[in-house]
Amino acid sequence: MRATAVRRTALAACAVSLTLLVTACGGSSDAEDGKNDKGGAANGADSAPKTSAKALSAAELETASLKQGDVEGHKIAKTGPDDEMPEGGVTVDKEACLPVAHAMYGVAQKGSAATAKRKVVSEPKKADAKKSVEDLTDGDAEDVLKAAFDVTSTFIALHAYEGTAGPDTFAALKKAAAECAGGFTATIAGEPQKVVSVTEEKVTGGDESAAWTVTAMGDGDDQVPTKLVALREEGTVATFYSVNLAAMGGRSVKFPVPTEVVAAQAKKLG
Repeated sequence: MRATAVRRTALAACAVSLTLLVTACGGSSDAEDGKNDKGGAANGADSAPKTSAKALSAAELETASLKQGDVEGHKIAKTGPDDEMPEGGVTVDKEACLPVAHAMYGVAQKGSAATAKRKVVSEPKKADAKKSVEDLTDGDAEDVLKAAFDVTSTFIALHAYEGTAGPDTFAALKKAAAECAGGFTATIAGEPQKVVSVTEEKVTGGDESAAWTVTAMGDGDDQVPTKLVALREEGTVATFYSVNLAAMGGRSVKFPVPTEVVAAQAKKLG
């Protein structure tokens, strides 16, 4: 794909995938959680309670963040300096769409008191070991290749807000996603990327949650699907932005919202 924001994300996802899948992720210092998932979620902004929440501290957010072992079949690691996106590094041609672009790249909204971020990468499916390489047909080889690249990388950002800023931030993102369903153009670190559609998906968790398929233009007429999830638990808003290597490679690959990752994070926040 061309050198756009989506390609940048794909390359980052590929690098993360190789790093996390070739080397074992060590356990973080996060404390074990003993809380249960609330299970339900209010998916409408109008139903969001205007609670006056106390913002979690940076240390509390780290404790509430996912660590290796929290999601079966996934590798989890903390993000690094190269993963950071300054607020001014993201601009849009439609001001109403800025909350969506910010959520995609983990940028906190005004009033955020603390932030914690994680990378979560699904382990690739194992190829059929019943056949040797020499015995694979063209179709078998294509299936093996597709399985090898069917890896979903999810970038998670947790932002803590004081008072009603958490519910307000979540509501603003839902409103922006609805208003920008027809697409917009984002410029990420100077590189333009055209988003052609923002389509609502289903997800549950936390006090309220929402999800979308964000489809962007790739090479030529290729359209690249990505997933965006937002989840609020009291004053903390978590965003999940997922890309799939096979889907980004021009293949007709559909991948679901990473519900197991969302559920695991909701449990630790609950």
